[in-house]
Amino acid sequence: MANKKIGKQTIKLSSPPTISSVYSIVGKKEGEGPLAKYFDMILEDEEWGEKTWEKTESKMVKECVAGCLGKEKLSNEDVDYLLSGDLINQCVPSSFGIRERQIPYFGLFGACSTFVEGLSLGAMLIDGGMADNIICSTSSHFCSAEKQFRFPLELGTQRPPSSQWTVTGSAAALLKSSGNGPFITHVTTGKIIDMGIKDANNMGAAMAPAAVDTLWQHFEDTRRDSNYYDLIITGDLGQIGKEIVLELMESRGFHLKNNYNDCGCLIFDSKKQDTHAGGSGCGCCATTFSRISLSSIKK
Repeated sequence: MANKKIGKQTIKLSSPPTISSVYSIVGKKEGEGPLAKYFDMILEDEEWGEKTWEKTESKMVKECVAGCLGKEKLSNEDVDYLLSGDLINQCVPSSFGIRERQIPYFGLFGACSTFVEGLSLGAMLIDGGMADNIICSTSSHFCSAEKQFRFPLELGTQRPPSSQWTVTGSAAALLKSSGNGPFITHVTTGKIIDMGIKDANNMGAAMAPAAVDTLWQHFEDTRRDSNYYDLIITGDLGQIGKEIVLELMESRGFHLKNNYNDCGCLIFDSKKQDTHAGGSGCGCCATTFSRISLSSIKK
């Protein structure tokens, strides 16, 4: 019996897990942005001593997991599960990055939502009494993502104004069954909402309708108004997607201008850095989340 489910798409956790620590690594461009002081490590170049961008991404995953465990002084044996994924075929950066640890592993592919997917599933595993310590991690790399999904960088293809910059970055978060917070108390799982956007360079417009549907359903399921929250944040809709969310939510009676933002808008300085519509990729939400959770943990 689904006695923890409220409404149509939301789970209310009876034993909310704590986000105990977060470790993040970003690339040089991300390190030149407004959130630089919140990252644990900033790379000097895109290769980090490796021969391929994919190996660099895998190295970021490896070091983020190590850093997260190091902050808590935990060993591999202390971790029940590791949930990780990325944008590359068969989640190779994640798999190669954590293979030596021999921790039970769930490979995830939720595209840019992978980090939050990991936190959601990890929280439910802990709340269900199946684990005490879970690490959730993800990564993306601008160069490897461009090669796989768009055009080889050697072509020097011109990017349209609606395009977003895949974040070079990785982060790992440790969820624990006990602690002082911040806590994950609810999980609202979104649906695929396809409004027929066919422009591959306008990700914000393609993703925004699903974000709006998920937010609206969360408010419906929890019987909360948007003003209940200090901050409502989406993962990587960028400038265009953010404006669409504000407009569509306004049409549904929710005024988000005072407490809503997007990680793709926060990680880069739109006036000083040429990232067009903002950031994207698995690493966008994950590394920006480090700033949000760090602020909460310090409180």
